[in-house]
This record gives sequence, C-alpha cells and structure tokens, in this order.
Amino acid sequence: MKQKSSQSLLIVISAPSGAGKTTVCKLLAERNSGLKLSVSATTRPPRKNEQNGVEYFFLTKKEFFKKIEDNHFIEYEEVHGNYYGTLKSVVQDLINNGFSVLLDIDVNGAVNIKKHFPQAILFFLRPPSEEELMRRLINRRTDSEAEIQKRLKRLPQEYEKAPQFDYDIINDDLYKTIEEIEKIISKYKDNI
Repeated sequence: MKQKSSQSLLIVISAPSGAGKTTVCKLLAERNSGLKLSVSATTRPPRKNEQNGVEYFFLTKKEFFKKIEDNHFIEYEEVHGNYYGTLKSVVQDLINNGFSVLLDIDVNGAVNIKKHFPQAILFFLRPPSEEELMRRLINRRTDSEAEIQKRLKRLPQEYEKAPQFDYDIINDDLYKTIEEIEKIISKYKDNI
C-alpha cells in the first residue's frame, strides 16, 4: 500500500477484550479530525445495535475465506472462534484521502501489521487489574459467563505479546489514556 499523504500514520490499538480499546478508538477518532477508524471485517454475529459497515463488516465464513483467498486482508486472525480482519481497500481509501488510520485489532493482528508496516505505531492497552477487567466484561452485558472465562483465559497469551508493541499503557483513566496517546501521535506527526 502506498501512502498519498506524508502526514498519514498507521496507528494500532490492541488490548485484551474488555480493556477499553474500542471506547478509546472511538473517542480518539471523534476528537481528532485527521484520524479515521478503519472498519474491520468479522464472522461474528452483530451485537445489539451494531450496524454492518459501521462497527464491522459482518461476513459469513464463506465470504471471509473468499476474501482471504483473494488477498483482500492486510491481516486476519481467529479470535474466540470468530474471524476478524483488516481490509486493504478500507485502509488504502483512508490514506488516499489524507487521513491517518486507526486500527482497533487483536494483539496477533497488531504484531502482523508491524511485520508488514514497520512504521506502524502499536499501542497495547492494559486494564488496571484482572478484577477490573472482569467487572468491565460483566458490566457490558454482551458475553455469557463461558465467553468471559474464555476471554480471561487468553490474557497470558495477550500480555506475552505486549513487549512487541511500541507503547504499553494502563487504561485506568479513560481521558488520561486518550491524552497520552494523542501526545505520542502528535510527536510522530511533528517528526514527519
């Protein structure tokens, strides 16, 4: 992929499920007009109030595998029994329009992005504690108890990848976290 704007950055936010990455990404995009959130594709069913093309592109497994076969993904990964991927066309369109691209993806996807795009800026968000993470997962009321346990079981694998990220941030205060990320992004923009 080629970057049209020399000001375009590829910014990746990853975190264990429930650590707040989606909320952080949405607020970063709302607060920064030059930053656009890339919509990922997934095979998981939509949650209540989710719309196709807004939160995700919801695909069947057959559609997803066809896109893999046709090399349409920058990265893709199976997470908790569902597939998630970043479409090349979505990222390229945003870059062509002069935006920096924000990716809200799993830790394995982030590490794969860095392999192909060494200039990508990777942020790993941590919850303040495992107890707080459990509380957040329960309070969002989107997962069963079994699903929550599956997500918690994956924590060691996700934390193991954190050293491969450029920044490791504890998300204990939403606005402090966002401001910290914005300061880092600003430094990169100043050095372009």
